[in-house]
Amino acid sequence: MDILEDLELVCKKWSFNNQEKKLSELVRDYLEKINVYKVKEKNLIIFISEKNSINFIAVFFAGIISKSCLFLINSSWQEKEWQQIEKLATPDIIFGKINYSFNSTQKKLPRFEGIMIPTGGTSGKIKFAIHTWETLMASAKGFYQYFNSVPINCYCCLPLYHVSGLMQVIRCFISRGNLVVNSFENIKNNLDIIEDYHDYFISLVPTQLQFFLDRKPEYLQQFKIILVGGASIYPQQIELIKRYNLSVALTYGMTETASGITILKPNDLRQDNSSNGQILPHAQVIIEDKKEGLIQIKSLSLFKGYYPNFKDMNIFTTDDIGYLDEDRFLYILGRNSNKIITGGENVFPLEIETAILATGLVKDIYITGKKDNYWGEVITAFYVPINNNICEKDLKLKLTSLIANYKIPKIWHKLDVIPRNSQGKINI
Repeated sequence: MDILEDLELVCKKWSFNNQEKKLSELVRDYLEKINVYKVKEKNLIIFISEKNSINFIAVFFAGIISKSCLFLINSSWQEKEWQQIEKLATPDIIFGKINYSFNSTQKKLPRFEGIMIPTGGTSGKIKFAIHTWETLMASAKGFYQYFNSVPINCYCCLPLYHVSGLMQVIRCFISRGNLVVNSFENIKNNLDIIEDYHDYFISLVPTQLQFFLDRKPEYLQQFKIILVGGASIYPQQIELIKRYNLSVALTYGMTETASGITILKPNDLRQDNSSNGQILPHAQVIIEDKKEGLIQIKSLSLFKGYYPNFKDMNIFTTDDIGYLDEDRFLYILGRNSNKIITGGENVFPLEIETAILATGLVKDIYITGKKDNYWGEVITAFYVPINNNICEKDLKLKLTSLIANYKIPKIWHKLDVIPRNSQGKINI
C-alpha cells in the first residue's frame, strides 16, 4: 500500500482548524527533514510534540512512511514527566516544542519501526506501549466490521497522542472516510454552532460527556454515534442519554489493545444492558477461570510490549476482573489491583460505587480501601451529595437494602467535587 498516494485521495475530505497547507504536502515536507537525518541512522527516534493537529498527523504519516521509531508526546508534560522519559529514550528529532533539555550524551537505544503510544496504566508512571502499523490497522478494521459501516467518518476532539484520538485518524484513513479535527476547548466556546454530522462518530471521555449533559445535550444529537470510554458512566448520565435520545456507545479497551475491544451499542444501552458490550471481530476475550476472573485478550491489535522491550504478545492479561454472559456480553466487576480485602471478604469498589449511585443521593462517588490493623482494609467513600443536607447516615440507610453489610463503607468523606484528570481518572 502506498500511504502517500492514499493520503492524496483521502485527505481531500479531512478538515482541520487553521489549515494553510494540504496534509499530503506537509507529509512530503517532513519526509525531506527526516531523510536528512536518516543518512546517520535507520529507524530514527522521532518525538511528535506538535500542538497543531494537521502538523501532528503529517509527522505521524511521514514517520510511518520512513519506517521511524515514533514516540507520541503530550506537549504539556513538565520536568518530572520528562525525567521519566529520558530514562527510556532520547530523540534524534523533535517535531514541535517541549519544555525540556535532554542530556547531550545519548545512550545506545533500541531502534525499530513502530509507534510508541504513552500510557500511565494503573501505576501513574509513564510507559510507551509499542504498536505497529499492522496492529493499528487490525483495530480499525475490527471497528468498521463491528458497526458494518464503511466509510467511517470521525469528528475528533481528543488528543492525538492518546490512543483514542489517534485511532480516529487510522479508521478514517483505511476506510477513506471524512475526518474533522477540532479541540474540545474550541467546541466548549462554540456550543451554539450545531452543524450536520449525522453520519459521524465522535469519541469522548466521561468528563466531556458530562460537560455536554450539563450545558447542552442537544449538541450531541447531531452525531451518528457517541463513543464513550476511559471510565464508567453513571446511572444519572444514562437517564439523560435516554431523555435526549443520544446514540451513546460504551467502549472497553486500552492503549495496549489499540483502543476498544468491546463496545455496547446504543440500542443495548437504551434497553438497560449494564454490560461493557460485545467483542469486536478482531479480538478474543478469555476469562481466566471461565466463569469469573481476570480478563485476558488475544487480538491482532495487541501491542508489542513496552519500550524498549519489543516482543510479540500472544495474549495480554489485564488487571480487570469480569465475566461473559451466554450472549457474549462482557461484564467488568472492577480492577484486581483495586480489590479491597476487608475482614477476609473480597470487595470491588465498582460494585459499591454503583450501589451508592443507585440511591440517587450523590452526584459523584469514589471508593477505595484504607489500611487498618483490625479489618486489614476498611472501605472508604469520597462522595459528592446532591445537596448539603445529605449525610452518611442517609446513605447507609439506603444501602442496607442494596448490598451486604460488610460492603457498606465505614469511613465517609463529603466533598464538593471529586478531582479527575482529562481522561476521567481520579486524582485523590
